[in-house]
Amino acid sequence: MSPRIRVAILAGGRSSEHEISLASARSVLEALDPERYEAVTVAIGRDGRWSLDRGQVFHVSQGAKELGPVGTRNMKDLTPTETLPIPTGSVPTTLANVDVVLPILHGPFGEDGTVQGLLELADVPYVGAGVAASSLCMDKDLFKKVMRDSGVPVTEHVALRLGDEVENPFGYPVFVKPARLGSSVGITKVHDESELGPAVELARQHDEKVLVEEFVAGMEVECGVLGNRVPPPVASLPGRIDTLEHEWYDFASKYDDGGMELIVPPELSQETIARVQQLAVDSFVASECEGMARVDFFVRDGGEVVVNELNTIPGFTATSVYAKLFEASGIPYPKLLDRLVDLALERHERRSKLKY
Repeated sequence: MSPRIRVAILAGGRSSEHEISLASARSVLEALDPERYEAVTVAIGRDGRWSLDRGQVFHVSQGAKELGPVGTRNMKDLTPTETLPIPTGSVPTTLANVDVVLPILHGPFGEDGTVQGLLELADVPYVGAGVAASSLCMDKDLFKKVMRDSGVPVTEHVALRLGDEVENPFGYPVFVKPARLGSSVGITKVHDESELGPAVELARQHDEKVLVEEFVAGMEVECGVLGNRVPPPVASLPGRIDTLEHEWYDFASKYDDGGMELIVPPELSQETIARVQQLAVDSFVASECEGMARVDFFVRDGGEVVVNELNTIPGFTATSVYAKLFEASGIPYPKLLDRLVDLALERHERRSKLKY
C-alpha cells in the first residue's frame, strides 16, 4: 500500500473573506480520502497569527475532520501561535514536512501571491497559481490590461488611484469596486451621479485603487479551468448565474441560502458555449495560471463574450460554483481534489529541474 500523501490545508486568513475560506476548508477536509491523505491544518487568524499543528481546533487527525471558526476573539485558545515572517520555527518546519499544501485562502494575504511566495521559499508543492499569476489576477486593473494585450476581450474600466479625480466615462448604471478584493465586498452598483462619490469612498475602505466598470447588459456566465501547461488545461461546462430576487451578483446572492441558482449549461448556442470555454483557457494561459481558476464572463445581449475577471482560488465548498461546474462536467468533488493535488506535485517536479 502506498504511503498516504501528507496535505496541509491553509485556512482563514486576514482578509474580509476569512469565513468563506473556513467554509471552503471544511468541505475540503470532508472530501479528502483518509486512505490516500493525511490532513493537517494551518489556521490563519484575522490578526495574522498562524496556529500550527497542536492547535486545539485546527489540527486534524485521521477520522477527526472538523474545523472551527478562528478570529482575534478565540485565537488565544489556540497554541502555539506565531506571527510571520519568522526566520526559523514551527511554520517552516510544518510546511517542510508535508507533501503538498492546499492554500484555501481568499482575497488579500492569501490569493494575491503572498502565501505562494512563502511556499516557494519553503520549496513545498502547492495547489493553484504561482506568485506572479496570483498577484496579477488579484489586481483586476492589471489583469484586464494583460488580457487586452493578449487579445482576450474584457469589460471596459477605468482605475482611480489616490489623488485621482472621480470619473465615470460609461454612463449609468455602472459598477464601482476595489481593485484587489473578491466576493463582491465593497462593490456598489451605481445608478446615478449622486451615488458615485459614496461608492468610491466605500471601495477605498478596502483598497487604495478603485475600478469603475461598465455595466454589461446580458447574461452572467462562469467557467472553471483545470490543469497545468502541458497537457493543455481544460475548461468545464459553463454555467449561468441567476441571482433570483437580487439586483446583481452581490455578497448575499453568493453566500446566502437560496441567493442564486446555477444553470449548467446556460441557454446559449453551442458555438457561444465553445467560445466561453476557449476564452476561459486563453485567459488562464495568458495570465500564466496553473492548477485551477474560475473565469467570470458576460455574454452581451448581442452574443459577444467578454471576460470580467479570473479567480485563482475560487470558493471551494462542494456546493461552490467551481465544484458544481466540474461535477456537471463529469469530475466529482473528491476526484477534483485528487487532480489538483496531482497537478501541484507535477508542477513542483517539473520546476525542480530548472537551473537557477
